[in-house]
Amino acid sequence: MKFSEEQVKDIVTLKESLIEQIDKHQESIEMLEKNITILDLFLKDSSFTKASQLGTIRKVEIQNETENTKKPEENSIPIKRVGDGKLIANAYVTPDQVSIVLDDEIEISDDTPPFKSFFLERIIGEMKKKDFIEAENGKIQKESIIDYIINKNGSDIREIIIKNYRQKERVNELINTAGWSLTRMLENIKK
Repeated sequence: MKFSEEQVKDIVTLKESLIEQIDKHQESIEMLEKNITILDLFLKDSSFTKASQLGTIRKVEIQNETENTKKPEENSIPIKRVGDGKLIANAYVTPDQVSIVLDDEIEISDDTPPFKSFFLERIIGEMKKKDFIEAENGKIQKESIIDYIINKNGSDIREIIIKNYRQKERVNELINTAGWSLTRMLENIKK
């Protein structure tokens, strides 16, 4: 059976559309799986420890019987590139901050889109606006407003520290949107 040139073009277009849909759904599935993992970690920790004792999302406590002290050992939450699943960063969560440490092999500038426009301005910026309103209304202290620090080596981002995230729900959003943003940034520097 021979296809006309128009039919072949339609088939190619359909194939490209299907590939795009697969990529989109794969990205959604990975995001959902990451959300479930993070929620499981929060549930696990909150089930066995008081909120005041939480040191990290994933925590191994080493009890010293004589001093009766607990030392949290940080574990990382891997942030992988959408598509191929290559590790691009690790997130470390404490009660006070989220630290996103980029993999040593990742060389990316904070000028690369959509880092500033999406991650810093839209995601963290919106959280900051809400916190500022709460501070103005006396619900939180001004020192509790979310903020961030970008640690760089030359022009390359090495670590993103988000302080005063205050709400567990924000951790999930920060980690997921950081992963999405870093993936897009890597795509943009390849162009």
